[in-house]
Amino acid sequence: MKTNIGVFFGGRSTEHEISVISASQAMHAIDRQKYDVTPIYIAKDGKWYTGDALFDVSNYRDIPGLIKRCRQVYMRPETGNFNLYLSKKPFLGSDILTNLHVVIPVLHGSNGEDGTFEGVLETIGIPYAGCNTLASANGMDKITMKMILQSAGIPVVDYTWFTDKEWQAKRDSIIEKIESSLHYPVIVKPANLGSSVGIGAAADREQLIERVNDARRYSTRIIVEHLVRNLQEINCSVLGDSDEYAASVLEEPIKTGEFLTYEDKYMGGSKGAKGMQASQKRIPAELPTEMTERIQHLAAETFRVLSCHGVSRVDVIVDRDTNEIYVNEINTIPGSLSFYLWEATGITFPQLMDRLVTLALKRRRELAQKTQTYDANIFALGKGTKGVKGAKGVKA
Repeated sequence: MKTNIGVFFGGRSTEHEISVISASQAMHAIDRQKYDVTPIYIAKDGKWYTGDALFDVSNYRDIPGLIKRCRQVYMRPETGNFNLYLSKKPFLGSDILTNLHVVIPVLHGSNGEDGTFEGVLETIGIPYAGCNTLASANGMDKITMKMILQSAGIPVVDYTWFTDKEWQAKRDSIIEKIESSLHYPVIVKPANLGSSVGIGAAADREQLIERVNDARRYSTRIIVEHLVRNLQEINCSVLGDSDEYAASVLEEPIKTGEFLTYEDKYMGGSKGAKGMQASQKRIPAELPTEMTERIQHLAAETFRVLSCHGVSRVDVIVDRDTNEIYVNEINTIPGSLSFYLWEATGITFPQLMDRLVTLALKRRRELAQKTQTYDANIFALGKGTKGVKGAKGVKA
């Protein structure tokens, strides 16, 4: 019997469409001689659907029509239950549609890449590819990520952060802090979004206020960073787990402005999105050997320090005036799964998908060797007494 891979994509995220594109590429790359593939599309309202029509990306032009050709499904949050159930139980027969063996999440952005969905999978106990709940959450939140990297000695640009409510209550003092510690120009970002959504540069106070107000539409936490004027953006993918990992060749995305926009990343500056490989880039990036090795080292260290798993992409900034290198962010579920970087490194897309499955199963085996519960009943210890001695909140 073939291993049945459940590929989850879509989701309640501003990166919904990018997730669909990435998942479509990933599903077509999976070796069907070795694996079965079950597509599970999470619509923008959070409902799950499956069906063969989900394999064809052109069908997503008409979402209501697509959903009519699919069946609504769900999984039960029961440890060890890997069944995919029909939401509407048939009059005759079982409501079990299929049994999944491993999951590959291709959910970009909030409610998927941030650890939310990974927590569901961990509750069920099914093997899955990619970072666990903690690593996903830390990698998704730009503020937490930078704090962790700083503590590990990994260079990041100077930054400050605040909440949307703090901005409302003490806007003037926040602006003064930004102007005195970071200076203009700065770049404003929602703390927990990707794909350059809600990001904007500010050269003065008026633009700063405008950019923060825009970022507040997407997140409760805002980060403001010093904007390196003469910058070069470089990306590096890392594959493996936090104990054994490898870095890919480097790429230099070609931007049309001060920083990479949503259109630069996914539309090549025009219409007709094809995923991250549609953007203009140089592979490998034209850098001195010493700088290439330094960036690969920092990418690998970022992956290790955040306890990442599977495939991630680390984006760095090179200050061309000083040659200083800064880690900008990590994408724990990168667009297109960075397959083009691994192809340039010597690993084909089907081989990459195979490695993700292997890593998922390996992690599940290792976790199964750890103690999950104690075979003890503390309530029985208090039998014959008025309470359990030492229990929190109970007086002995």
